[in-house]
Amino acid sequence: MPEPRITETVDSDAVPATAARAEGSEQGRAPAWRSLLGTVLRAVESRTFKLLFVLGMVALGVYSVTSQWSDFRSGIDRLGVVAAIEALACVLLGLALNLEVWRGLLTAAGSKLPARAAARIFFIGQLGKYVPGSVWPVLAQMELGRTYQVPRQRSATTAMLAMMIGLTSGLLATLVGLPFMAGDSAGQYWWVFLFIPPLLACLHPKVLNPIIARGLKVMRKPEPETPLTGRVICVAIAINLAVWVCNGLQIWVMLVRLGEHGPSALLAAIGAFALAWCAGFLIILAPAGAGVRELILVAELSPLVGAGPALSVALVSRGVTMLADLAGAGLAALLGRRTAAAASAGDAG
Repeated sequence: MPEPRITETVDSDAVPATAARAEGSEQGRAPAWRSLLGTVLRAVESRTFKLLFVLGMVALGVYSVTSQWSDFRSGIDRLGVVAAIEALACVLLGLALNLEVWRGLLTAAGSKLPARAAARIFFIGQLGKYVPGSVWPVLAQMELGRTYQVPRQRSATTAMLAMMIGLTSGLLATLVGLPFMAGDSAGQYWWVFLFIPPLLACLHPKVLNPIIARGLKVMRKPEPETPLTGRVICVAIAINLAVWVCNGLQIWVMLVRLGEHGPSALLAAIGAFALAWCAGFLIILAPAGAGVRELILVAELSPLVGAGPALSVALVSRGVTMLADLAGAGLAALLGRRTAAAASAGDAG
């Protein structure tokens, strides 16, 4: 006899429950990378990380100064302490003007910050330029800006726009000083001038605003609420030209100690420093233009004062620039400590 068939009754409610358990188990295993990413993001947003980040930037600036201190001292021995102090004052004035350019662009983008908060983000973030690659100041300002509720994409856009304006105004300053420059660096670095037409074109509001909007769209971020105007861009360029005058003055006050006076020497100093900075900026592997800037300054100033004194000027210029960056970051961190604490407390609340 054939064996009776055994029929198995399956509870219809058990199938969805089993499937749900399996799906839940699968979801628990699949997003492991997401939980890791969430942990990393929470750590990055923490106050401890931001404190360590600031300390790391300051330590980087201190190391940059101390590692080149002997060269700096040798330059001071030739030029004198007074010339170095005067040069430092000129650089600090230029940094203050640079801050106003960055702060004005950030305000136009929709984030108006108090002076102390803006200084803290800008000056500490600038220490990132001593790491090879031009991206580090941008990343630093993005992270520091989060303390004051500045969206990362806005910080990044402002930082890159400030760099673009600085490069454009620097190349224009080089052209002004070019007739008074006696060295051959302008011929060797002729390619930097090729950036002037595309930079000026990209800074036109009808070109700039669509580029920014397109970039934010790619990152799936909202478009800026207030497009940048031609007036904002022109004011930023004008202030940046004043920055190049300050940087040229720091070279000129040292040239005066070597016997070079007059407006032609000043214009040559402005053009030489602007060319040195622009070339160093475009060669991204050189931290803060190290090496490239000194090479161009020596080449341009040697016909005026000789190779030895020109090298001393270049070394002192590098030293006072680093000291100014470090002093600005330290002062901004000290003065902006209360604003940062208040912003963090408000965010936590």
